[in-house]
Amino acid sequence: MQKQSVKFILIIIIGVVMLGIFKNLFGQKDNTELKEVLADNAYLVDVRTPSEFASGSVKGAVNIPLDKISGQVSKFKGKKNIVVFCRSGNRSSQAKSILEKNGFKNVVNGGTWQNVNSLISNN
Repeated sequence: MQKQSVKFILIIIIGVVMLGIFKNLFGQKDNTELKEVLADNAYLVDVRTPSEFASGSVKGAVNIPLDKISGQVSKFKGKKNIVVFCRSGNRSSQAKSILEKNGFKNVVNGGTWQNVNSLISNN
């Protein structure tokens, strides 16, 4: 009987984890904070590679690839709000963490460049 209880609990845990993964992959992203900082002239930073950036990005964005962020933190000083973005949201999440470890508290992960672009285009 105890083995069945453990199996049941494991199945529930796995189900909850899978639900969270699917929600993150397919759920609607809450862009409320992002919309607010974009409306307030945020510093837009595309953290993709230069070739990815050259293939299309957000108007007014600067390109500081993820692997260069740590060495270029001075470019972020004095910025009221910073929005980082990339192709999938993964590199921008890493960039946000790097900036926060360097003392920046005003960083928003915009996710994909298309997400940021669509929000700017709709304003």
